[in-house]
Amino acid sequence: MTITATPCVKDGCLLVRGKVVLTKVPKNIIVSQGSRGSAFLGATSGIPSSRHVFTLGVLEGYKLLCLFRFKIWWMIPRYGESGSEIPMETQMLLLEVREESAVDDGISSDPATENTFYILFLPVLDGEFRTSLQGTSANELQFCVESGDANVQTSQILEPVFINSGDNPFELIKNSIKILEKHKGTFSHIENKKIPAHLDWFGWCTWDAFYTEVNPQGIKEGLQSFSDGGCSPKFLVIDDGWQDTVNEFRKEGEPLIEGTQFATRLVDIKENSKFKSSGSDAGCDGLHEFIDTIKGKYGLKYVYVWHALAGYWGGVLPSSETMKKYNPKIVYPVQSPGIIGNLRDIIPDSLEKYGVGIIDPQKIFDFYNDLHSYLSSSGVDGVKVDAQNLIETLGSGFGGRVSLTRQYQQALEQSVSRNFRDNNLICCMSHNSDSIYSSKKSVVARASEDFMPREPTFQTLHIASVAFNSLLLGEIVVPDWDMFHSKHDTAEFHGAARSIGGCAVYVSDKPENHDFEILRRLVLPDGSILRARHAGRPTRDCLFRDPVMDGKSLLKIWNLNKLSGVIGVFNCQGAGSWPMKQATEDLTSTPSSISGNMSPCDVEFIEEVAGENWNGDCAVYAFTSGSLSKLPKKGNIKVSLATLKCEIYTVSPIRVFGQDVRFAPIGLLDMYNSGGAVEAMDCTMNLSGCIIKIKGRGCGRFGTYSSAKPRSCTVDMKEVEFIYNTENGLLTVDLQGDCNLRTMEFVF
Repeated sequence: MTITATPCVKDGCLLVRGKVVLTKVPKNIIVSQGSRGSAFLGATSGIPSSRHVFTLGVLEGYKLLCLFRFKIWWMIPRYGESGSEIPMETQMLLLEVREESAVDDGISSDPATENTFYILFLPVLDGEFRTSLQGTSANELQFCVESGDANVQTSQILEPVFINSGDNPFELIKNSIKILEKHKGTFSHIENKKIPAHLDWFGWCTWDAFYTEVNPQGIKEGLQSFSDGGCSPKFLVIDDGWQDTVNEFRKEGEPLIEGTQFATRLVDIKENSKFKSSGSDAGCDGLHEFIDTIKGKYGLKYVYVWHALAGYWGGVLPSSETMKKYNPKIVYPVQSPGIIGNLRDIIPDSLEKYGVGIIDPQKIFDFYNDLHSYLSSSGVDGVKVDAQNLIETLGSGFGGRVSLTRQYQQALEQSVSRNFRDNNLICCMSHNSDSIYSSKKSVVARASEDFMPREPTFQTLHIASVAFNSLLLGEIVVPDWDMFHSKHDTAEFHGAARSIGGCAVYVSDKPENHDFEILRRLVLPDGSILRARHAGRPTRDCLFRDPVMDGKSLLKIWNLNKLSGVIGVFNCQGAGSWPMKQATEDLTSTPSSISGNMSPCDVEFIEEVAGENWNGDCAVYAFTSGSLSKLPKKGNIKVSLATLKCEIYTVSPIRVFGQDVRFAPIGLLDMYNSGGAVEAMDCTMNLSGCIIKIKGRGCGRFGTYSSAKPRSCTVDMKEVEFIYNTENGLLTVDLQGDCNLRTMEFVF
């Protein structure tokens, strides 16, 4: 019998489903009941303060996964088995609770799910306070609540930590976020947000191509370079470098003082001189004319531009005539002890010295509205808004960090809704709970630190960070995996990950520096992509294993398409180390190849796309090897991969039609996410036999598994040739022409 009692404290122990989770729980800890078996943990203090650290109890003996902010902007995962391994600024804590009969051999792909359940701790917002978790050397689990304003104090906080349990970790996180959405009312679950259209089209971002030297001529050269290769972006992000800014701390003719570049401030809402008319060599006659030109010539559907949440890195220039109406003033950031206790970052550290030109919160909507209405009138379709977490350091005198963040966030979302279609907003550097739990409409957010093409030891960390961060972020936003370089030592590793991430696919290639072979595995000829349905997340058996530093574990990422599942397997070992974690062995001692197992049961909820004719078996197509296997749901395939290598498996449930036809659509065999090309399938039976109809899109080799050779095949009612492999059941049709939806009929 399953025990479903709400978490409670008894005899100094926190119990969940009858299991002791925390011991030595202090008497000042308060448990209040939530809905559907959840609860909130709070505490009281005898002294009012703007920041409290409360001990919840001692945590030992359970495998745990943390998502924590290692620096002010970004989260990464951490793995462990006791409270001492929980870093400061932890924003999600997941525990695995196994009964003694559930044995983990470290190899099996099928955990003993019937003997395992999961406990989730989420530090959330409570009024004007935000919460984070942390551990101590005595294995105590603590929570820290802070307002960010010395004048905003409390001595009692009732609902800062949410706790819930469930048998499926993905359902647990989803259900918990939905409970919090309803209970707190400060943010929305992703299912209740409008998804912007740019996510389904290939894109190009100017950042790594030009950095702040971006200019109209370079953008045109880049777009022409893609066009010449037959793979044109349909959305463009003009990143940092287009705005009118000034660095007051840099004197002409003198070298830059390190750190002052982050105190550069916004002077005007309009474009800088590079994008204004300045003669025939300028490449454009103002932003509006430039955007009209590139949309017309290169077929761009969406053009986004970059700005910071505060206007620019150092805010706005208070003495600017344009900015004066927003009542800006210079304030000096105050960083949380939790952030300082992890890794310091040069941007807030510099701004502590040079200050931020912050706009009056009562005027922030006016600023965004003026900026966005001007951009919209110039043909801009949306914005990427960066450096969002900076606001948490500016709450003093403004009612605290939560209040200030919410005012900025609401004004931003309101302005985007008013000035742009389709909720066209990309949030960036926004991994604090203040932003996460204030996200009412924002639906796309960067999910990890930047792709850094010149940092070879960061590549595996990037993939693993996004996958694990998506466990939490993916319930609130579409995680954005960031751009990458298509011509790079790790291009296939990054490209394959994005193909199954359920995210935008965009690159930051320099002009004339592309690998079109890799791009064609991601992008259809019309510029669309085969985006999976959800956020790509680690498989259940990977949740508590370190895929970067344990020297033995592969990272598996799962997702769903409309009629199939997809698993990406990545070897992230031996190519980098997590920040703030000491490597126990030299990276060179990691085995050159690591092995593990992939199973159809790694795809969560695959039964939801399988249909009623599923017999429990799956056709499994491996992209790199081109092999096709037939497996029972709990069967597995051994996978061996070298460092920075990967394999993508399309997992298609085999449906049984009639007496003897077993059939599973795979999709476009030359695309990483093959199954993303399959839109629908049905079968009709008559006296003459069985007709299986598939709707698919794209062009190239379209494959299915079939237990029998069909008598004929048609595409859009025209009979076509097909190839049938009697050894493995691979049935292939060549789709030619455009990328429109096609109807294929196979007659048996």
